[in-house]
Amino acid sequence: MDKRANMSPAGARARDPAPHAFIASALRTLDTDGEGLTALAAAMRDGLGRAFVAAVDTIRQARGRVIVTGMGKSGHVARKIAATLASTGTPAFFVHAADASHGDLGMITSDDVMIALSWSGETEELTDLINYSRRFGIVLIAFTVNAESTLGKAADIVLALPQTREACPHNLAPTTSSLLQLALGDALAIALLESRGFTAVDFGVFHPRGTLGAALKFVRDLMHPGAAIPLIRRGAPMSEAIVEMSAKGFGCVAVTDADGGLAGVVTDGDLRRHMRADLLQARVEEVMTASPKTVRPDQLASEALQLLNAAKITALIVVDDGRPVGIVHFHDLLRAGVA
Repeated sequence: MDKRANMSPAGARARDPAPHAFIASALRTLDTDGEGLTALAAAMRDGLGRAFVAAVDTIRQARGRVIVTGMGKSGHVARKIAATLASTGTPAFFVHAADASHGDLGMITSDDVMIALSWSGETEELTDLINYSRRFGIVLIAFTVNAESTLGKAADIVLALPQTREACPHNLAPTTSSLLQLALGDALAIALLESRGFTAVDFGVFHPRGTLGAALKFVRDLMHPGAAIPLIRRGAPMSEAIVEMSAKGFGCVAVTDADGGLAGVVTDGDLRRHMRADLLQARVEEVMTASPKTVRPDQLASEALQLLNAAKITALIVVDDGRPVGIVHFHDLLRAGVA
């Protein structure tokens, strides 16, 4: 009879590793990864830095795109690096090293720059890509730990990663090595982004969907313009201001001067602070908040959200050349996915 069949749940749990063992394992992994990143930073301050500068300059001057390739875990990292480059202003795409030998070499032109990832530098599937780059004069940048490897010797620029122990207890599964490749790819993408003056607005062009896309929308895309703006002229009685505020439903009303410029704003909070028997007969300028928080139509929606949160208010008057042109409410940002 199988003794395990009679084992109580408590007995089964007793044979499992204690929960703190998992935490200890996680900490060992993180410590090993951290040591690897520290070694990479040290290498960047030394010889790797010169090769890194050469790689950035080469990619900036290229007329074509960046082709990123690799196999196995290096291939997965290569795909992510290509995606990061493409989303931050450097046209790039991933070519699978195995597929390259079956027609995908045709995707690569002599104007392109190739980045090949191989920790050992001896990945057999990269052979045809290496030969193709040499035959057609395509600049080859290598990410490898071994500058004297087949890949390292063939490359025009070698970004030599520091030798590091894997987080895997057997020092076999690509873990820390993959992290270092990824970190070096991120460093390359960000250096290129900064050198090109790539802005948040540029980033928004490539990220029109999701939370990022929403945060990178402009205020003019979300504001309520024209007749939707709650407006009252300076000198008007508060009774009219309250009617306008209630009709438009934003919890505030903008006060304009004789020239149509924004003079102030009356909010629900202002009403509570000035509550008295003759409030309806008072003039709006007696109650309004002068110099209120405002936002421009060309500001990012994420900036509007920061203003709302910092001031602990729910709506902002949108002004252009000092005149109200719209109103944006926290709920507008919420519906758009910004908040």
